[in-house]
Amino acid sequence: MSPPKTSEPAFKTSKKRIFISLLGLTFALIMLLILVGGWIATIGLNHLHPGLTLIAQIIAGLAFIFLSGIISALILSILLEKDLPFTQKIRGLGIKLFLPLMEHLGPRLGVSKENVRNSFIEINNRLLVSGHRHTIPPERMLLLLPHCLQRADCQRRITTSIDNCQQCGRCNIDALIKLASAHKVRIAVATGGTLARKIVRDHRPKIIIAVACERDLTSGIHDTFPLPVYGILNQRPEGPCWNTIVDVSEIEKALQIFLKKV
Repeated sequence: MSPPKTSEPAFKTSKKRIFISLLGLTFALIMLLILVGGWIATIGLNHLHPGLTLIAQIIAGLAFIFLSGIISALILSILLEKDLPFTQKIRGLGIKLFLPLMEHLGPRLGVSKENVRNSFIEINNRLLVSGHRHTIPPERMLLLLPHCLQRADCQRRITTSIDNCQQCGRCNIDALIKLASAHKVRIAVATGGTLARKIVRDHRPKIIIAVACERDLTSGIHDTFPLPVYGILNQRPEGPCWNTIVDVSEIEKALQIFLKKV
């Protein structure tokens, strides 16, 4: 008898819990380093001038207050799933600073990098949806796909132009081209980060709906910030980067969210 499937809300709650827990632990470690560093500095500075000790303590205290405010706003925004004042800029610091630290900390606590990235992608998507307020014109949206969605034995070169696809129906590319055409959304295929960045520069979208694995989605969200990226994980029944598939209904749902005003 197969085990019961985990319900989607419980699964998403678990991802949120993982992310918040690691975020809190990462913050605690940073604070510990600041306090230890400040204490060591005061010992050395006290020999030079008593006033320097006070300055070091003030700097350490201000850093503590500043980072405490940032982490509190981030956690509150995640819990409420709402964009609070200044959380857009704060989220950038979280992506650039805290996420890389969390990726190193997670495996040491028994949480794989894949699960850390998975939870980050889920949180990122939910915050983008909650912060969505205005209709995005379809021509300013970009559906960015990985090359591995194409069948490995296909001879058509679709990275130069997706119009080269014969739409034979052997892979998801056919359905995705039809979906993008129906919504009048731009669509492109990339073989890696370098080509993906060039495509983004050429298209200059306001939002990207991206399909990829955990690693590529996380790095893409990191590299393109503050440009919003809504990430959808591909499925890898034959292993990484080989004949992958994606749930087309998930992509259609994302397009519908951002193409209408909330």
